[in-house]
Amino acid sequence: MPVAPSTTIAENARALLWERWGILYLRIALGAAFLSGIADRFGLYRGRNVGYGDFHGFIKYTAQVNSFMPAFTIPFLAWAATTAEFGLGLALILGVWPRWVALGSSVLLALFGIAMAISFGIKSPLDYSVFSASAGALVLALYHNRKLETNS
Repeated sequence: MPVAPSTTIAENARALLWERWGILYLRIALGAAFLSGIADRFGLYRGRNVGYGDFHGFIKYTAQVNSFMPAFTIPFLAWAATTAEFGLGLALILGVWPRWVALGSSVLLALFGIAMAISFGIKSPLDYSVFSASAGALVLALYHNRKLETNS
């Protein structure tokens, strides 16, 4: 007597659809988070819950996060982070070079989390889910890597 398959074609199709929606959600959420930070540091947010308010405020925050770095490196780090976050955020939302952009996002977030942990203690990056976001970006990179392998 033949054994019935454990999943049907419809269940597989549904699972694939959920997977695609999940990956899209992750891509947009990471990209929007990066771009939201950019908007904040250039004064596009007003009212309550504004983090930096302007670029000068972001430079001060960059100095706090990177308290172990020499003072002369802080403006460079602030601009480098801004450039990287803008490029990665835009590329994530547009879906350009998904594997490499996701990997770059994961590394950038991990570096940010490590800097936060050094300067403020481990609770800070954990409370702000920096490592979770980094892990999500890594999963996104691995997903696109797996997708490329199965298509070849």
